[in-house]
Amino acid sequence: MGRSARADLTARQVATTTKVGYSADRKQPGLNLQVTAGAGGYARSWVFRYTSPTSGKRRELGLGSLSVLGLAAARDEAVKLRNQIRSGLDPKDEQDQGKAKRAMMVRERLTFEQAAAQCIATKEHEWKNAKHRHQWAATLKTYAYPSLGGLPVDQITMEQVLAVLEPIWTTKTETATRLRQRIETVMDWAKARKLFTGDNPASLKGGLGQLLPKASKIAKVQHQPALPYQEVHGFVQALRGKRGLSPKAFEFLILTVARSGEVLGAKWDEIDLAAKVWTIPAERMKAGREHRVPLSARAMTIIMEMQAGRLCDYVFPDPTGKKGMSNGALLAVIKGMPDYAAYVPHGFRSTFRDWAAETTTFANETLELALAHTIRDKAEAAYRRQDQLEKRAKLMEQWAGYVAHQPQAATVTTIGKAGS
Repeated sequence: MGRSARADLTARQVATTTKVGYSADRKQPGLNLQVTAGAGGYARSWVFRYTSPTSGKRRELGLGSLSVLGLAAARDEAVKLRNQIRSGLDPKDEQDQGKAKRAMMVRERLTFEQAAAQCIATKEHEWKNAKHRHQWAATLKTYAYPSLGGLPVDQITMEQVLAVLEPIWTTKTETATRLRQRIETVMDWAKARKLFTGDNPASLKGGLGQLLPKASKIAKVQHQPALPYQEVHGFVQALRGKRGLSPKAFEFLILTVARSGEVLGAKWDEIDLAAKVWTIPAERMKAGREHRVPLSARAMTIIMEMQAGRLCDYVFPDPTGKKGMSNGALLAVIKGMPDYAAYVPHGFRSTFRDWAAETTTFANETLELALAHTIRDKAEAAYRRQDQLEKRAKLMEQWAGYVAHQPQAATVTTIGKAGS
C-alpha cells in the first residue's frame, strides 16, 4: 500500500484536492481520502485503513464516495470503526457478515411473483416488442401465480411445479411448454442471484422430465375453434343485424360466457330482474354446483326484450313456443355467417378468457369463477368459498363494453384456450 500524506483535512481541501493517492486525516487516525484520476476528472472517496485485531493483518475498508459521505460524517464513521477494533472486532468481517444477513433476509422475502417481475424487467431488453413481455406476464399470471406466486423462491419444489403443469400438459401442450420454460427462466434468474441453491425445480433434466410425457409425443388436441377476441365486436355487430330469437340467444351466450346448454335451457324463474342475476341450478351445471351469473346492462336489455314477447317458461323458446331452443339453433346461426363459419358457440368462452387474461387486471380466480370452471386443487377449492359476484359483475360489464365497441388495436395475441 502507498504511504499516506498526513494532515488535518478540511472540507474545502477534500473537495478540491487533485493530489492522486491517499491523504490521511491526522484528526481521525485510519481515515484516508483517496483520489484517483480518470477520463472524467478526479474521483474522491474514503478508505479506512487499520490492523485487524483478529488476524494482525493490515486491511482497508471502503466507506464510500465523498459525494455521499462528507468529511464530518466520514470522521464519525471512523470513530465507530475504531471502537469496533477496540472491542476485538474486525470492521470488514462485520461488514461482510452484515451483507450476508441482509442477503438472507431478501432471499426469505422474495416470492416467485416478485422474482418473476424482476426477471421480466431484466429480460425485456432482449425482446423486440411489448407484446412478448405481455404474453410472458399474462401466462404466469394465469397459470403460475395462483399457486406459486406467493411462495418464496427457495421453497418451490418440483412437485409444486408439476401441479401447475400437469392439468394442462396434454390438453394445452403448447401453452404448458411455454409456461414451463418461463418458470424455469425465472428460477434460473433467482438461482443466479443466489436466492436458492440446488437444481431448478422446473427443469426437464431433473425428475420433472420423467413425470411428464414428452411434449413432442403428445397427440395434438383439437380445441374448439375460438374467435380472436379482437374480432368479437365485428361478430356481434353482424349478429345484431340478423332476425329471430337465435341471434339474441347467441349474443346472450357471449355476454354471460355460459355454455350453450345453460343458455338454451334458461327459465324465467332463474332470472332475478331486480338483482340482475341469473342463477343456474346445480343440475344444469357441468360441475354440479349452482352458478350465479351477473347480468350486464346489455344482457338485461336482451332479457327485457325476451320478456316482452314471453311465450313459455323458457327464456329462449323454440319456434313452437313450448320448450327451449335446440343446441343446433346457435350452431345454425354461425354457420349462416360465412366470415365466421369456422368457429363454434362454445369457443366464445375461450375468446372471453383470452381477452380477460390479456387486457384486464382481474385475478385468475375471478376469471375461473366467471367461467364456472371446476377447481381441481382441493386446497384452492376450500379457500375459494365466495363466488365474488360483485367483482364478476364489474368484469362482465367491462366485457360487454369491449364487445360493444371497436377495439383500438387489431393485433391478435393469444395465450391459450381455456378449458370447457
